[in-house]
This record gives sequence, structure tokens and C-alpha cells, in this order.
Amino acid sequence: MRAIIAVLFAALCFGTTGTSQALAGLDASPLAVGAARVLVGGALLGGIALFARQGRAGGRSSHEVARTMPTVTSATGRREIAVVCVGALGVLAYQPMFFAGTSSVGVALSTVIALGAAPVFTGVLDSVIHRRRPSLRWCLVTALALFGVALASGVLSGAASIRGGPLGVLAALGAGLSYAVYALASKALLDRGWAPAQVMGALFGSAAVLSLPVLLAAGAAWVFTPHGLGLTLWLGGVTVAVAYLCFAGGLRSLSANTVATLTLAEPLTAALLGIIVLGETLSPLAVLGLCVLGVALVLLSLPSRERRSHRVPQTA
Repeated sequence: MRAIIAVLFAALCFGTTGTSQALAGLDASPLAVGAARVLVGGALLGGIALFARQGRAGGRSSHEVARTMPTVTSATGRREIAVVCVGALGVLAYQPMFFAGTSSVGVALSTVIALGAAPVFTGVLDSVIHRRRPSLRWCLVTALALFGVALASGVLSGAASIRGGPLGVLAALGAGLSYAVYALASKALLDRGWAPAQVMGALFGSAAVLSLPVLLAAGAAWVFTPHGLGLTLWLGGVTVAVAYLCFAGGLRSLSANTVATLTLAEPLTAALLGIIVLGETLSPLAVLGLCVLGVALVLLSLPSRERRSHRVPQTA
């Protein structure tokens, strides 16, 4: 349950992204904001990972520390470096893919496609990699959650803005695939014994280095304004550093496809903040969709029959 709460808290942090950008009122491109978010958040996570590694190294000789860390020349080290590179590319690719989708087919439809495709891609890739099928419970709950997201977005009722062509849809699908890639890469490193801070520091630290030229090309002057600095620190510190530490902490105990479905709490959070903070209104159908999404998340959070049976003490 603590792992589930950690993932839901991460989704809550993710859900503040749109509201914080609206409150900042900056004239900055979404690509520039996304690059600044990854740059600051990745730098913070990288620093936390280095600090944690030095703390674990305290009291041990350099030979002992080196012996516990994989080397580039070892087969294990090369595999883990490859996983880090793949995960970092997934982190970096998500932002431009998502924003390309929103500019082409509209915010609502792109969000539904990207967020809806993420758990599906995660479940399919997890099944292929580990040669196991997702549980029926996960499939049903995920389908219910996606139906709630579609209702809340207005896509099913025709209220959402739908424009553009297949390239925009492919970009949104690419965003969902990018999420699945870095979620599964994170899970693979956690399963190999990496600490959550180490995993997120490696993935987002690498992505931060790659996002610097993207930010410079997209324009970084807005970052040095008071509102721009506040927005960048919030997005990087809270929606990346804090959120992904909680995300990795939950991912260590949960399957990647379960975590992907739980993070659908992000649009629920964003919608509630839009109503409470920005004074937005929702149609009755959108409210119904949020309720359906909330029910699906509650169902997924409940312990399954197998997990409950494991808690029953065995008696002679």
C-alpha cells in the first residue's frame, strides 16, 4: 500500500504541471518549458544520486566500493549502461512527442492518446520482455480507467478539439511509448538492485545533459524572469525530482504496468486543480469520467485475492 500511495503522490505532482504553467503566465514554448523541466529536475536527481552514493561509500574502502559497482568492461556493466541510455532517451523523447501531438491534434485528444497508450504499451512490452501475460484484473481496471479518461477529455462526446492528421496521432502514441520505455528501464535497474535515487539520477541526469541544447535552441530568456525561475524550480524540483523519487520507490515493489495505470491519476489531479485553482468548469459527462477514473484507481489499489491470502498466517 505504501508503494501505491507513493505512485499516486507522484501522479499528483505530475498533475500540477499544467496549472503551474497557467499561473505563471509566461510566453514560452511548451518545448522550452519541457526542456527546462528535465534539465533542472535531472540535475537535482543526479546530485541526489551522487550524494546517496557517497553516503553509502562512507566507512568502506575504495576497493570495496569498486567491487560492488558494475564496471564498463563487465557484461553486467555494459547491459546496465545500455538500459540507462535507452531510459534516458525515453525521458528526453516524451516531451517533444507529447507537445507535437498537442499542437497537431489538440490538447484533449493528444492527452487521451498519450496517457491512454502509456499503460497499454507498458503492459505489452512487459509481456514481451518477461514472457508473461498481464493479469485479467489489470486489463479490466485499465480499460475502465481509459474509458474514464476519454469521457473526462470530451473526446467521446465530440466536445474536444480534434484537428490535424495521422502524424499528430503518431506523435502522441510516441509519447506513450516513450513513457513505457523509461518506466520499464527504471524497473529493470531496480530489479538489478539499484536504489530508486540511483535509477532516477542516472536516467534523468543523462536526459538533462541532452536537454540543454534543446532549451538553448527553443529559447531560454524566460527562465531568468521571476515567474520563469519560480516555474522552472517548481517543475524541476517537484514534478520531476520529488515525483520521480516517489515513482521509483513505488515501482520497486509494483509491476511496471500497474504503476503506468496508477499514474492515470495525473489527469484526475489536473482536472481538480483546474476547477479549484483556475475556476474552470466541467460538463456533467466530464465529471462522470473523472468519477469512473477514480473508481478504477481505487479498484487497482485494493489488494488482490492472492495478496490477501499471503497475509493470512499459516497454522499447523
